[in-house]
Amino acid sequence: MTFSASVANAYTADSRSTFAPPVGSDRAAPLHIVTPLLQTRVGDLQVGLKLDNLQPARSFKLRGIGLLCQHHAARGVRRFVCSSAGNAGYAVAWAGRALGVPVTVVIPQTTPEFMRVRIRALGAELRCEGAVWDEANSVALRLAEAADTAFIPPFDDPLLWQGHASLVEELARQCATPPDAILVAVGGGGLLLGVLEGLRRVGWQRTRVLAVEPEGSASLAPSLAQGRVVELSAPRSLATSLCVKRIAPALIDACRAADVVPLTVSDAEATTACVRLAEDHGQMIEPACGAALAPLYADHAALRGLRHVVAVVCGGQVVTLGDLARWQGEQNAA
Repeated sequence: MTFSASVANAYTADSRSTFAPPVGSDRAAPLHIVTPLLQTRVGDLQVGLKLDNLQPARSFKLRGIGLLCQHHAARGVRRFVCSSAGNAGYAVAWAGRALGVPVTVVIPQTTPEFMRVRIRALGAELRCEGAVWDEANSVALRLAEAADTAFIPPFDDPLLWQGHASLVEELARQCATPPDAILVAVGGGGLLLGVLEGLRRVGWQRTRVLAVEPEGSASLAPSLAQGRVVELSAPRSLATSLCVKRIAPALIDACRAADVVPLTVSDAEATTACVRLAEDHGQMIEPACGAALAPLYADHAALRGLRHVVAVVCGGQVVTLGDLARWQGEQNAA
């Protein structure tokens, strides 16, 4: 990967989408777009910021969810039901509107009011059930038993991972050489599974994956250590999009077959990263995304010895300008 210092070359993008249909094909065009790779430097590290916060639904979720919704729509499904802490629900609502399919989104109580307003604005029916995502998910599964209805999970489905893998396929066209590592935020693990699938597709066997979780909702690290899915009793974090009780079971074998290093960061480190990215590059991101960037700004030991990395800027939906101002004030007072 080469990194230019010139502003003119700061963004590198490929206009072709991985899932774009070839000429003469009946396959539907993807709902997601190819996002830019912003080239920068953090300390001694050369960094590529993959700006998936610029997706039409403002997070990477549209990659996999768009593909899965298109799959079900082609089968004649007449309603999508999903469970979400915010981003997935917004992406399903966005996809449903694009495809002309009604959507029901089930959220937990932790989903902020502004996200509820945004999801409803896309025409989706919204239901609030349970204290955490897992409880909302149980309700969504029951609703999805209705006829002609498809359940759209937020992270645990092979078609989601296939769609998310397009992110790495884009990187293979945007990077001159494979990065030493990719930084990925982890909640349920859908993005991580997609990144691992993408690395396999493009042949980047030597690229390490730094899988970053909030300290208060870290299920991946103990699950890998014990070789089984470890369920958390009460996950808590400002990064509400990452607050799930357990990871996708497929992650354990997938991580064992690749070079995956689980990391944890504090909420303060995640929000510091949000403020830093806004100040340095004018990008507004949520704490779940800030978690992936936090090791960069905290000079984490896992980055020692690396020369160039890519960080997935996974979403900028569950955040307001007021949040950023508050976090900035807290950091200035510390």
